[in-house]
Amino acid sequence: MKTLVFTVLLLGISSAACSQSPPSNFRTEQVWKTTKLAQPVAFAKHPSQPRWWVTEQAGRVVTFEEGKPATVALDLKDRVRFGGERGLLGVALDPKFDANGRIFVNYTASPESGLETRVSSFTSKDGGKTFDPASEVIRLRVAQPYSNHNGGHIAFGPDGYLYIGLGDGGSGGDPKGHGQNKDTLLGSMARIDVSAASGYTIPKDNPFAKGGGRPEIYAWGLRNPWKFSFAPDGKLWVADVGQNAWEEVDIVEKGKNYGWNVLEGTHCYAPKLDCSTKGMTAPVTEYGHDEGQSITGGFVYRGALHPNLVGQYIFGDFVSGKIWAFDPKTAKREFLIDTSFAIPTFVEASDGEVLVVDYGSGGVHRLVSKESSK
Repeated sequence: MKTLVFTVLLLGISSAACSQSPPSNFRTEQVWKTTKLAQPVAFAKHPSQPRWWVTEQAGRVVTFEEGKPATVALDLKDRVRFGGERGLLGVALDPKFDANGRIFVNYTASPESGLETRVSSFTSKDGGKTFDPASEVIRLRVAQPYSNHNGGHIAFGPDGYLYIGLGDGGSGGDPKGHGQNKDTLLGSMARIDVSAASGYTIPKDNPFAKGGGRPEIYAWGLRNPWKFSFAPDGKLWVADVGQNAWEEVDIVEKGKNYGWNVLEGTHCYAPKLDCSTKGMTAPVTEYGHDEGQSITGGFVYRGALHPNLVGQYIFGDFVSGKIWAFDPKTAKREFLIDTSFAIPTFVEASDGEVLVVDYGSGGVHRLVSKESSK
């Protein structure tokens, strides 16, 4: 997310700093009220059971059954570097979890060599109620030159491979040019095969599997991909946090370049640079900092509560608390609701409803039509 964006809530910056919102036809309703979470940033669900795993940024993975209190499944505070945009940032359940008991996490560590992103797996022997901290297998390490733009989200795609969102390495404006450098994983969406007990292999169809760039890269030119998801049709929707002016949503495809740091959204970022868009893929939608300042990705809606939103991408903004829907058929973005939440992530429930999370309170909420409350 944006530099020190997690401190916004603590500083008490109001969402009123952004443009005035139009009237909303929605309200929010808290779910799982007995489940207490502390600074949640990522959720993973069992595919056939009402059990969830949540990363708390300070370094714990907690687990709960819907409607029940959360318990600690894995405590990594002794190895997680927490603060600002650093911490325990991503969680994904192995597609073969019921057979191998593995969970994957993405966290910031600080070994003697300096900050780094780690993607590790841990193993459970009790169905995910607990994971053995000593079972860690570090799959991927990526050195981080600065303390921000860690990305952090991980998810298994429909192809069974693990996708890893990596920011440009931090500072501001991508001073080291990572976004357009195919020889670094920073500023990219990586894709690896972690089906073995340790390490990883490169999918044969990765763009640079045979050379020309880092073989782990799936796509590049990203600034700080903060949450991504796969739609029912398999498309990969990514929210990429902007610099000073524009936030963007991309449909990320294999081998494509999404423009950073030549472009911020569809706009030339630095006039002194060659701002040619040749070979670059534009976002499907964007918004300026009069509406929000740090985009949070969501999901393509497939629920039943709001039939008019089916097939639209629901996403929001951490700073302003606003939530929108983007219709890929019309290429129009529609304002849904202005919340008081600092939105670190969205959650897709089993029934396809998109839930919104509040970083400060730890509460999880669903969108409800105002008409339904009359």
